[in-house]
Amino acid sequence: MITLQHINKSFRVAKRQAGFGRAVKALFARDHEIIHALSDVSFTIRDGEMVGYIGPNGAGKSTTIKIMCGVLTPDSGTCEIDGRTPWRERVAHVRGIGVVFGQRSQLWWDVPIIDSFELIRDIYKTDDRTYRGNLSELTGLLDLGELLKTPARSLSLGQRMRCEIAASLLHNPKTLFLDEPTIGLDAVSKIAVRQFIKKLNAERGTTVILTTHDMQDIEALTERILLIGKGRILLDGSLDELKRRSSERKTLVVEYSGAAPGICEGMALSEAKEGRLVINLDPVVMPVSEAISYLAAQAELLDVSVSGISSEEMVAGLYKEYRI
Repeated sequence: MITLQHINKSFRVAKRQAGFGRAVKALFARDHEIIHALSDVSFTIRDGEMVGYIGPNGAGKSTTIKIMCGVLTPDSGTCEIDGRTPWRERVAHVRGIGVVFGQRSQLWWDVPIIDSFELIRDIYKTDDRTYRGNLSELTGLLDLGELLKTPARSLSLGQRMRCEIAASLLHNPKTLFLDEPTIGLDAVSKIAVRQFIKKLNAERGTTVILTTHDMQDIEALTERILLIGKGRILLDGSLDELKRRSSERKTLVVEYSGAAPGICEGMALSEAKEGRLVINLDPVVMPVSEAISYLAAQAELLDVSVSGISSEEMVAGLYKEYRI
């Protein structure tokens, strides 16, 4: 169980204008600005949940993750993970968590990956049987193979990310924090990593907190979304609920022969090519069935497809709604 209550975190950042004179002045007196990274953040995540933690750059996602990992201490508020306060009981806490930061590596740059894995095993004091079993399973599922013999500096970003995920799971963590875990992966590798995370959650009941800008990751892995903006939790709900909330607009793709059909109130033409129209429809003004009947009365329709708002559009709409 993860519980955050009224978490606040601020940073004091030095500021100065460009120029040599201002640089010299800054040696003796600096101007500072207080950045409020988190303001009264509260939420609870149950054991075994997979939660998407989303928001624009600078919203406070990574700061929250670092507090939950014990890397940062908040200015005020409480955080308990499995009955422990992360920044006060760091040694005991980190034994129960796995962390993957897409922009940070836990692998040693100049040694083969297997050497990094064995050092991680010693750091977490993982018994040999558990380590060997996990290593064998992770090597197969993430297709590591020959990568284990290769130094981290010689791997592509996608290969390194697969190794990072494996490294975070060698000690059987109960909670897994993933910050942009599929960054740099090709389509095949992304699908493999998503399937692996889902299997991990289903078979071991691992709690997964995922921060990413890739909405396909969110759709494939999570059922619940936390939206943060300007350091505050703005929304907490299921992906389906958020889609229903944002599903007023429909998109009709119409293929036709002959003269193009006209549009009426409730419709907005998004794209027009010979034989094909893309129409944005407001179903409150005109239901989808009536819109199709209206178009069919004016032209011979060859094909019609109807879709709702995409996840990317939904999230962009939420950002605009909350001005973040």
